[in-house]
Amino acid sequence: MGFKVLEFLRPFVSILPEVAKPERKIQFKEKVLWTAITLFIFLVCCQIPLFGIMSSDSADPFYWIRVIMASNRGTLMELGISPIVTSSLIMQLLAGAKILEVGDTPKDRALFNGAQKLFGMVITVGQSVVYVMTGMYGEPADLGAGICTIIVLQLLCAGLVVLLLDELLQKGYGLGSGISLFIATNVCETIVWKCFSPATINTGRGTEFEGAIIAFFHLLATRTDKIRGLREAFYRQNLPNLTNLMATIFVFAVVIYFQGFRVDLPVKSAKYRGQYSTYPIKLFYTSNIPIILQSALISNLYFISQMLASKFAGNILVNLLGVWGAVGGGGPARSYPIGGLCYYLSPPETLSRIRDDPIHAVIYVVFMLTSCAFFSKTWIDVSGSSAKDVAKQLKEQQMVMRGHREQSLVHELNRYIPTAAAFGGLCIGALSVMADFMGAIGSGTGILLAVTIIYQYFEVFVKEQQELGTLLF
Repeated sequence: MGFKVLEFLRPFVSILPEVAKPERKIQFKEKVLWTAITLFIFLVCCQIPLFGIMSSDSADPFYWIRVIMASNRGTLMELGISPIVTSSLIMQLLAGAKILEVGDTPKDRALFNGAQKLFGMVITVGQSVVYVMTGMYGEPADLGAGICTIIVLQLLCAGLVVLLLDELLQKGYGLGSGISLFIATNVCETIVWKCFSPATINTGRGTEFEGAIIAFFHLLATRTDKIRGLREAFYRQNLPNLTNLMATIFVFAVVIYFQGFRVDLPVKSAKYRGQYSTYPIKLFYTSNIPIILQSALISNLYFISQMLASKFAGNILVNLLGVWGAVGGGGPARSYPIGGLCYYLSPPETLSRIRDDPIHAVIYVVFMLTSCAFFSKTWIDVSGSSAKDVAKQLKEQQMVMRGHREQSLVHELNRYIPTAAAFGGLCIGALSVMADFMGAIGSGTGILLAVTIIYQYFEVFVKEQQELGTLLF
């Protein structure tokens, strides 16, 4: 039945624009060039404002989801990679649950990928219409039907560009994927901006620079009491400070250190005697998937809660889900949960808030750890990376584990893979919590995503170097 659904979509998939597979091997320098061009297009789209929208200084309702969406408010990249992430996750889950049956032939995989792209375009249209109709760019009645249609078309075209850029990289023209590249760029851009932003903000104590490093030199130069100026540079509230920067560097180092944790299982060729190798099982076995899924879940919960709160303010059930207030005081204005379930699932922003409401901190920690471990454990079953799937891959490669019979391979892998997935997800949740409690710039989720993605690119560079046989640096 699942197969018939994909076959039904074939005529619609055929009309979608597609990036052709390269007919020759793309050299490393060309891949770097195409990756740079892709990134340049993305950054340009992040700065082009949408035509027809009304400027608004209101709190950003999607502040919490911007990191994993790689989006920029009020620009062509308003939706970011949200349609790609949503469509790919749903399609992978449907395929993993055998609701959609996908064959192993190249044509079947191409049809599945095309259906995923089509689903991404449908989600793009749906999200664009919701954004416009909920008044995110101004009241629809004030904008008019023509402007509303133009805004939806702009977001649709931008969404198509993002899909094609991601496909360009994944087809082998560039390095990695568009999703990874855009997330890492968005997080790193946020960190650099928070460190070196020349924007000035009046905090009530005088005009201060937003960037933590620039503010450090400015405070030392303008304050007559140098000790007080130094204290403000390290501990000022509602704006980036040097303590946040040091916490960010520390979390970066810790995550990179944990990336090297792995267990190498000895395997040998069943066909060629004397050919030995290892199969690595990393601590972060499912990479950054748990934190992406957990962040997507929470962000959508926040979005639903805010929409209900704006329409049915004061309703008891809506208040149980979440009570929201606008928070400014330096930096972008944003909606922030101040009560209800959303409040207890949000990270305490400072150590003083942890001290004032320890129950909030405990619930948040327990939720982060259990949800990341659960998502990591579940993902191996739906993504084709379980012990059974790995054993099948090794068997197809005619590899067996040394010291074990072929029949016991699944049993032996089950000793490591589920444990690595669950414990790795637990560690990812713990690192995210630690980063949030320390006040790291870019949030714990953002830093984890950025570090794991950058590390994956580093591994790609090393692999390319080994294939070329020479050092590129």
